[in-house]
Amino acid sequence: MLFNSVEFALFLPVVFLLYWFATGGKYRIQNILLLFSSYYFYSCWSKKFLLLLIFSTLLDYFTGLKMADAKTGKEKTFWFWLSVGVNLGFLGIFKYYNFFITSFAEGASQLGLHAEISTLQFLLPVGISFYTFHGLSYVIDIYKDRIKPEKNFIDYAVFVCFFPLLVAGPIERATHLLPQIKSPRVFQYSKAVDGLRQILWGLFKKVVIADNCAVFANAAFNDSTNQSGGTLFLGALFFAFQIYGDFSGYSDIALGTARLFGIELLRNFAFPYFSRDIAEFWRRWHISLSTWFKDYLYIPLGGSKGGTWMRVRNTFIIFLVSGFWHGANWTFIAWGFLNALFIMPSILFSTNRINLNIVAQGRHLPDLKEFSSIVLTFFLTVFAWIFFRADSMAHAFQYIGSIWKDAMSILSVQTYSSSKYLIALILLFMGIEWAGRENQYAIARIGFSWPRILRWKFYLLIGLVIFFYGNFNKTEFIYFAF
Repeated sequence: MLFNSVEFALFLPVVFLLYWFATGGKYRIQNILLLFSSYYFYSCWSKKFLLLLIFSTLLDYFTGLKMADAKTGKEKTFWFWLSVGVNLGFLGIFKYYNFFITSFAEGASQLGLHAEISTLQFLLPVGISFYTFHGLSYVIDIYKDRIKPEKNFIDYAVFVCFFPLLVAGPIERATHLLPQIKSPRVFQYSKAVDGLRQILWGLFKKVVIADNCAVFANAAFNDSTNQSGGTLFLGALFFAFQIYGDFSGYSDIALGTARLFGIELLRNFAFPYFSRDIAEFWRRWHISLSTWFKDYLYIPLGGSKGGTWMRVRNTFIIFLVSGFWHGANWTFIAWGFLNALFIMPSILFSTNRINLNIVAQGRHLPDLKEFSSIVLTFFLTVFAWIFFRADSMAHAFQYIGSIWKDAMSILSVQTYSSSKYLIALILLFMGIEWAGRENQYAIARIGFSWPRILRWKFYLLIGLVIFFYGNFNKTEFIYFAF
């Protein structure tokens, strides 16, 4: 069930009405409703993989209890590694087995050896990387004595399976979400309206920006050998806006939907394309994953406490692992490696924490230095996105080489003529994002000083743009594949 589907438009109000008006305000009953609604939501993709989700939830729930009851350190460690091993084992089989076996065969052939291999033919379970990381953070925190295990299975299962975040995050922490699940929720009109406003903006990002950009980006990447350098350059730009509109749009809808049920999820995006350096970009892009890797990988490896070599080593490790988390392809590893390279100057010169404030805070426009930094960071990001989107390393190099060989066509007006309406929509989109960059999402506070009728006309205008310019081909969200 997609957020941008008629099915979800029917599903959400039904669950919302039952949640607030058929449960008597009893949060235990609300949690049961949320759990079964989440299972139904997931089963719309695959009933057989729903069993895998339930098994993973049960595994982490029971191993968490066993760790708490363990009489010795060895016993506690056994249950911990059982949970981690099984979870990563499932992730490895479903997501990475084919990659490793084909990479082994290709490596053997380079040495003149022939290896008979057998790949697995099945679809990747939707959201497996996300709910696996939910469970891993939970068992790690119990093992490190940061939290106590949850004894109520329904509450724990809702933490893992809450349908707004189930298939593409944000990656929640037990310390943040479980206390909300275990507490009574009271309906607040202002919070519900704010949730609807964020859903509206998320839908705009998805169906107007991302899905329209996808048409042009796919045309460029899928037929890159027959396109001009200018068209390929534009295709890379459109993919940058496609993946941002797609993923941050999903996150906006997820956060807005959760708010309808009185629950606050972790913020996942903070206007990353207005970043002044790569370090700032990664503090603003997919925040829940970046902080997950920082807390559960970077810091345990020693963080930045061991001198320059350790900072460099650990930075490359988390970016390479982050790339591999995104997909079983060398292109994702190359994407992670490039981002590690781009961030290296700020790591080596300890400038990675200089841009902690909001760019041009309290001002309408950035100064020349800020603007130049934003543009440079954006194009470095776009360059890395080429590897992320390419089918293979050879495809990525061919794509970049074709742009380089025909660079003058980038300046041709003809390059942009067929997509001028979409460019206008992107400029409108980024203008609104810039105006709202000091808020949690772009239209969170826009128009609050206007008369109410004018503010509602603004929301109606966004709705009309979605209706007339939206792409309603039920395009799946990009991160469902991860």
